Amino acid sequence: MISKIILIIIALLGAPLFVIIAASAMIGFSQEDIDLAVMAIEIYRIADTPILIAIPLFTFAGYLLGESHASTRLVNLTNALIGWLPGGLAIMALVTCAIFTAFTGASGVTIVALGALLYPALKEAGYGERFNLGLITSSGSLGVLFAPSLPLILYGVVVQQLGMDQPVAIDDLFIAGLLPGLLMILMLSTYSMLHRRKPVIPKQELVYDRVHVVKALRDAMWEIPLPFIVLGGIYSGYFAVSEAAAITALYVFIVEVLILKEIPFSNLSRVVRDSMIMVGGILIILGVSLALTNYMIDTEVPMRLFESIKSHVDSKWTFLILLNIFLLVLGMMLDIFSALVIIVPIIFPIAMSYGIHPVHLGIVFLANMQLGYFTPPVGMNLFIASYRFNRPVMELYQATIPYFLILFSAVLIITYWPSLTLFLIE
Repeated sequence: MISKIILIIIALLGAPLFVIIAASAMIGFSQEDIDLAVMAIEIYRIADTPILIAIPLFTFAGYLLGESHASTRLVNLTNALIGWLPGGLAIMALVTCAIFTAFTGASGVTIVALGALLYPALKEAGYGERFNLGLITSSGSLGVLFAPSLPLILYGVVVQQLGMDQPVAIDDLFIAGLLPGLLMILMLSTYSMLHRRKPVIPKQELVYDRVHVVKALRDAMWEIPLPFIVLGGIYSGYFAVSEAAAITALYVFIVEVLILKEIPFSNLSRVVRDSMIMVGGILIILGVSLALTNYMIDTEVPMRLFESIKSHVDSKWTFLILLNIFLLVLGMMLDIFSALVIIVPIIFPIAMSYGIHPVHLGIVFLANMQLGYFTPPVGMNLFIASYRFNRPVMELYQATIPYFLILFSAVLIITYWPSLTLFLIE
């Protein structure tokens, strides 16, 4: 009892999350008279997972892209291709943010890196202040369901470590997230096309400009092959996810550092340090969380929780809506990586007991967490956008309401239409 009180006190004092998790696991194992060496064994087991190498490699590549001028070229390219359509500039912002988040793996980076480019462009095109703020803030997490998103990889790693009868392939998660992710972009694009704006752009500019397209293609000639190499290789089966991560990191390094020379060698050590700090945080939380998970499995916590839920909830569809509500609240309080390694091991066996496909569960989980990024009152992207655009956070609350309702509708469709997720992998 004293140990639990101490744990609560250090949590309230702001101790790092991995310390709280590790301490909880150690207290649990001690109470069960289990040797604490099991913690080290669990961390070693994580380090010995082959697929895990994809996380630092994709993270490094994403940080390199964020440090370079790739975001500017991506904005110019999508603007040249679809910016002339009705609502095209807003759709361009959605597509650009989704692609950038998929590769960088951090929605906050997307808002910071692309906000300075997209916000003035949308404003100049006649879109209102609230529309612009809401669009960029909600789009900051839009690429979570697209490969090679780190949350997709991490979900697969966590599930594989649970040793369940239904293994989850990372390749399947990459494919399964495609249609749900496109659904979200399509629904937001439809809203953007119907949104009224001031006609400040001359009509002659709302036409397809071949010269502009050719110039944008030439400027982005090195970045354009990247998604085709990575996704094409994975989807076609030519190389595994870890191999795709290595190719991505090498390609981005050669292009941004050696060819374009946008990242000087003097800055390279800082980029490596920053990216590996993020990776280290993910891995240490993953290791201690799975140790805690083993303790909970040994003490049959998930099964007791399942029995309690089963006594009140008979239908898997009712369970799914309750899961949506729970994950939405969770997404406001925890970052997506912490939520994955802490919550997935608990809810996974319960969801399997209701007959929910593990891949479908992963997409539902990530779609909800994506929404939680900008859900009031404490969604992380709300505060990042407030700082980036120097606007009161209450203004961001109001600006994101339409986007929240649209994406929540998309989440419900994804939840209750499993075939949308599973169609391409079955």
